[in-house]
Amino acid sequence: MRNKVWAIASSVMAAGLLVAGCGGGAATNNTAAGNQTAGQGGTVDLSKASGTVVWAASPITTGTDLRTALIQAFEKSHPNIHVQLQEQSTNTDTNRGSLTTAIGSGSSTPDVYMGDVVWPAQFANSQLALPLDEYLPKDFWDRFSSGLVDGATYQGHIYGAPFFADTAFLFYRKDLLQKAGLPVPTSWEQVEQEAKTLQQKGLVKYGFIWQGASYEGLTCNFMEYLADAGGQVMDSSGNVTINSPQTQKALSFMQDLVQSGVTPKAVVTDQEPQAMSLFDQGQVAFLRNWTYAWNDSQNPQNSKVVGKVGVIPLPTFGGPNGYSCVGGWDLMVNPHTKNLAAALAFVDWMTGPEAQSILAKQFGELPTNKQVAQDPSLKQVSPVFAVLDKVKFVPRPAQTPNYPQVSQAIYSNVNQMLSGSLSVSDTLQKMEQQIKSAVSGGGL
Repeated sequence: MRNKVWAIASSVMAAGLLVAGCGGGAATNNTAAGNQTAGQGGTVDLSKASGTVVWAASPITTGTDLRTALIQAFEKSHPNIHVQLQEQSTNTDTNRGSLTTAIGSGSSTPDVYMGDVVWPAQFANSQLALPLDEYLPKDFWDRFSSGLVDGATYQGHIYGAPFFADTAFLFYRKDLLQKAGLPVPTSWEQVEQEAKTLQQKGLVKYGFIWQGASYEGLTCNFMEYLADAGGQVMDSSGNVTINSPQTQKALSFMQDLVQSGVTPKAVVTDQEPQAMSLFDQGQVAFLRNWTYAWNDSQNPQNSKVVGKVGVIPLPTFGGPNGYSCVGGWDLMVNPHTKNLAAALAFVDWMTGPEAQSILAKQFGELPTNKQVAQDPSLKQVSPVFAVLDKVKFVPRPAQTPNYPQVSQAIYSNVNQMLSGSLSVSDTLQKMEQQIKSAVSGGGL
């Protein structure tokens, strides 16, 4: 799973000042603004930021390096700041381990690092990330869409600035819909019905394919249906609220997709590659998958559906434009950094219009800057960008440091339900019990 919108023109850099909070980090600011401990409060003058920022980042793109392009553009606009790239592993667990070891030992580098969107609570709980909302003005966060900042929030503080995103879309065979005289669906109910119609007409083998294996991808699928139904796993205070009619609706719909034959029973072993392969081979009418699926489906070397695919935001129950799970990466700051001003200037620029335009227009990554995402010229990059501003984001329930256990409680039980081993009610009860145990630190 490839782990993308949004900005206000009022720039922190234009103001030249960032208000530092009264709480918490051990970060220090060794710029011309003075040798000030950030946790002591006061303001940091970004216009005088200088020195070196060490940025820990794993590769983002193949071919031309997006990271290098961004660093060069940043240094051109900030000639007094040099950015040193610290290469990180493409394996997320290895990446997390190396950062945890370095920052946990008190190292002041890296100053800024790329963090997976499910890391903020885990890193914040272990004091490995700076609460950025204490050092960035409130209106800084207005540049991001709702859902992105929520996913970076833990116990009322924001520990990550959304850098680039990935999310899910509904890919469909526009040629088959045209042949059957069917409109593009605007709700989940319509997706199921039209998929069934296309199967009955013998136009396609499988109606709707998604990711149903017992792994993180199934949690993402579940969260989309749950949000569409109006439910949630936990509330803003961290209380487990999953046992609800909304959850029952989401689970019942997922179960019915399999029982009706619209989705094959083999979905319980499908991850992204298996679902993508079936769609590329022309066997599927509708596919839920991540951003990369568009380019993959249009590659004549491995796809039989080139020119036959359309894309829309995921629908919802009873209407269009439902929720899509947030993937991607945030920018997080080491609480031991010795150059706070330069680190914040780097974060501010990387989430601003110039960097986000480079990221989106030149490299095809989903921006997190609202202004860039709504740029009409971006819609010409690909059909995915043409519908991006209609997407509503839902984060995974990662507002607990025990998120891995929470996710396992979701995907393992939902997978058993899809396999026919659990009823909807039993699935709901087991998930609630195991999630409460995980949140309290008791494991599954």
